[in-house]
Amino acid sequence: MAKPMTKTQLVAALADDMGSDKKTAGAALDAVIAIITREVSAGGAVTLPGIGKIYCRERPERMVRNPATGEQMKKEADKVVKMTIAKALKDSVNG
Repeated sequence: MAKPMTKTQLVAALADDMGSDKKTAGAALDAVIAIITREVSAGGAVTLPGIGKIYCRERPERMVRNPATGEQMKKEADKVVKMTIAKALKDSVNG
């Protein structure tokens, strides 16, 4: 498996595709990340066309097992961020 693209590499590729400098591309990427974070934190969802949907899901209270001791304990309800991958991206990877 290839190494994941770093933020620096992503900003450089974005700047190249946009035909602008890295500072502008970095600011655009930071703005997109801030918008997604704000929306998902508020309980909403963000759809990135061709990539997927990022959303927050609530998990109910449940029983879990401590792997070190094997003891069962109650885990409080919490929220988790999920992402559903778009069919277009799946198809481009598989074929």
